[in-house]
Amino acid sequence: MRVAPLLGFLASVTAGPVASAQAPRAHTHDELVALFREWRAFQHPKLVNGVPDYSAPAMAAQFRALPAFKRRLAAFDTTGWSVPQQVDWHVVRAEMNGLDFDHRALKPWANNPAFYVTVFADQSDQPAREGPFAAGAVELWSYAYPLSAGDAAKVEAGLRAVPALLAQGRRNLVGNQRDLWTYAVTSLKEQSGGLAQLAQRLPSEPASLRESVARARVATDSFATWVESRAATKTERAGVGIANYDWYLKNVMLVPYTWRDEVVLMQRELARAHSFLALEEVRNANAPQQEPISSAAEFDRRFGAAVPEYLAYLREHDLLTIKPWTEQALRERLGRFAPGPREFFTEVDYRDPVVMRTHGYHWIDLGMMRHEPHPDPIRRGPLLYNIFITRTEGHATGWEEQMLQAGMFDARPRSRELIYILLAQRAARALGDLRMHANQATLEQAAEFTAANVPRGWLSLKGNLVRFEQHLYLQQPGYGTSYVIGKLMLDRVLMRRRQQLGDAFSMRRHMDAFDAVGLVPASLVEWEMTGELRDEVQRMLK
Repeated sequence: MRVAPLLGFLASVTAGPVASAQAPRAHTHDELVALFREWRAFQHPKLVNGVPDYSAPAMAAQFRALPAFKRRLAAFDTTGWSVPQQVDWHVVRAEMNGLDFDHRALKPWANNPAFYVTVFADQSDQPAREGPFAAGAVELWSYAYPLSAGDAAKVEAGLRAVPALLAQGRRNLVGNQRDLWTYAVTSLKEQSGGLAQLAQRLPSEPASLRESVARARVATDSFATWVESRAATKTERAGVGIANYDWYLKNVMLVPYTWRDEVVLMQRELARAHSFLALEEVRNANAPQQEPISSAAEFDRRFGAAVPEYLAYLREHDLLTIKPWTEQALRERLGRFAPGPREFFTEVDYRDPVVMRTHGYHWIDLGMMRHEPHPDPIRRGPLLYNIFITRTEGHATGWEEQMLQAGMFDARPRSRELIYILLAQRAARALGDLRMHANQATLEQAAEFTAANVPRGWLSLKGNLVRFEQHLYLQQPGYGTSYVIGKLMLDRVLMRRRQQLGDAFSMRRHMDAFDAVGLVPASLVEWEMTGELRDEVQRMLK
């Protein structure tokens, strides 16, 4: 098992001058878990009258205290630890580096008005909500309505903090990044809309809750107006720069590629997607075109049939172990018919509902967290800073094409085209991410580039999706590239396990082992499953 080089790589990605002054001593994994719990309590901002404190003095104090945590972690001697236990050590370290990066580069509490959005009407398909947000999220989707007395009290407690948090945001926000201010307004208006919908769902709840909803919405609208009035005065680009992006990839995301590497990889995948699409179109020239779903009745029929068809194929070809809760987890996310105009994913989904069920592996991930929580306390809940995305987004994207290659769409050849359209969209928007953070493109220019490179005009600038996605990627470095980078990294895991096991390889058993690792960065998934180090990482160490 060749693990020493990976340990060298991961140990080399420390942040600044934080080397331990004390000699390492033998530690136990239980001690790491204890430090992890202490770290998580430290990472959470202090509460003042129930409101998280992101003021300049509070953030400066947190940043001053961070190196002590990093020194304590660096002092661990993990000699004799199992690979999974060593993986945990690196997960904790990546989280600490994430906070370090927030303080040194992102400073979302000072630069990003959308950071102060804390009310969410819809569920994220990720273990934790995408992007940087203030603590204290009110996840309205997670409650049953009408609210029980206990749930009403929880929602009210969360909403009571909103006006004070937004008032604090006016004092904290001193940044000059134009795109972050301009596109935050849409996020704030979405919060206002969610609060308006909530008010309509509370006809019999306590008056104090309805008043808290009204006050939160008034404060949100006022804050949005304040942000919008200042956006035009902002003059700077919002990207973190190539050097910071490289540091983030290496130290937080644990991705063994640089910004320049990722540009090359995304350009290659964009070209491959378009060329394979062209060949599929030649192959399918005599097949009828797919017409999108056009009615609620057709939607219910076809989407209702998509889940059992998808699961039946997985079972029949021994691709995945289907759990008792799997079908329900997928069915709960089918949505309702919308007559249009269609956004990009609806263009795909309404032509073949089975296609996006493959990407819906996200709901299987969340089902695992809910029904079969990881036995390891460090991996049981969502990791901070979205460092799981090369695994979650990467696998969901890779699973689409893996299912194409496994024959799932052979009976509907036009659906094969949809897979390459999806890949082109992911690669194009990743290049937008990379160019924005290199300060080579504004958000609008990134959106225009992305829309222009998605086949069939399905990602239209007239819609909301293209700018929404680029806004997320501008706020969270590495997110836009994670879909394809994670896919490529996990392709290698599959390749190496097939090579290692030979005729004993089974896709279903491979996926059982894959899921058992948990939602950690793809590089750590590879290490734990194969015991081997990526060639790219070895080259970095030379």
